[in-house]
Amino acid sequence: MMNQTTTNWNENSGSQINVAYAGLELRELIAKDLGDSFHFAFNDTVEQLGEYLGNQSILTIPEIVLMEVDKEEKCFAMVETLRKNFLMNGVIIVMLSTRADKRLVQTAIKLKLHDFYTYPFATSDLRERLNFLVRFKLIKPKLLEIGKEVDTTYKMPAGKRFLDLFISITMLICLSPIMLIVALAIKLDSKGPIFYKSKRVGTGYKVFDFYKFRSMRTDADQLLAKLSETNNQYAAEETGVAKSAFVKIKNDPRITKLGNFLRNSSLDELPQLFNILRGDMSVVGNRPLPVYEAEMLTSNEWSMRFLGPAGLTGLWQISKRGKEDMSERERKKLDNFYAQKYSFWLDLKIIFGTIPAMLQKEKV
Repeated sequence: MMNQTTTNWNENSGSQINVAYAGLELRELIAKDLGDSFHFAFNDTVEQLGEYLGNQSILTIPEIVLMEVDKEEKCFAMVETLRKNFLMNGVIIVMLSTRADKRLVQTAIKLKLHDFYTYPFATSDLRERLNFLVRFKLIKPKLLEIGKEVDTTYKMPAGKRFLDLFISITMLICLSPIMLIVALAIKLDSKGPIFYKSKRVGTGYKVFDFYKFRSMRTDADQLLAKLSETNNQYAAEETGVAKSAFVKIKNDPRITKLGNFLRNSSLDELPQLFNILRGDMSVVGNRPLPVYEAEMLTSNEWSMRFLGPAGLTGLWQISKRGKEDMSERERKKLDNFYAQKYSFWLDLKIIFGTIPAMLQKEKV
């Protein structure tokens, strides 16, 4: 039995990342496939991991804690213990499981783990994910700080900003009577505020307040965690993926009767004209995502979507919106394509294609 054994440093691979590992079932696989990429301290059990971490100083704390889900599920209690230790702030925590159990995934989500993998999975994917988490999560643990670091990579072209101001001001003037009627209808239809405000992540991981007309019950956010597991349109497409990055609820029970009409007619989106006016987003771009979705898209392959403008409408809306057969990968590819290829003429094409796409029939 091995206790706290350490792999050799591989200077050729540039391994500088320390990983504290707990578990026996997948240890051999991890040591074989990732031993050259990371510096491991192996522990047989969660308890031994706790002892190992307790003996570390601020200079020797590992960048990553990688735990297998044990039979007694003590690993989750260990996460809570680590979170209470101020020395462990910023440490990346990832879990591995040999059991395909949705309950384990839900617990991991509630604890806000950096990731959760169910075996079998590709160790190359795990390697890439850990490297990326170190670069983005460890260096800038909070999404707000990530935004400060990378939001300078995109600068709104003057012509695009002029088009945004012209369209948003014109629409606000022309549609103000309709917006007033919608506001009164929401007030009479159900209890709660007229507007719904949430934190969204746009260009360069910049977080801002995102506005919509309220179309849901006031307890909608509390119900999201459960519904994202049972009713999500974007089911995880590959074995070993803990959770789909995007969340789109089928036949969402949280939506009010009036909310159904507002969503199907896209009237609920009108307050975003104020976001465009403020410069939070553009008329055309990739949809700004809720924080919990954006945190799932920090891999090399998909972070590109945040290097382009955030927008009210985009390629997704005019090509696949509301269609049951749309996969998560298709949506990501559309977002990446726009971030790389957007132009004035592509924006005009998307704007003209948005009107017929606004009236969707599917309840997704």
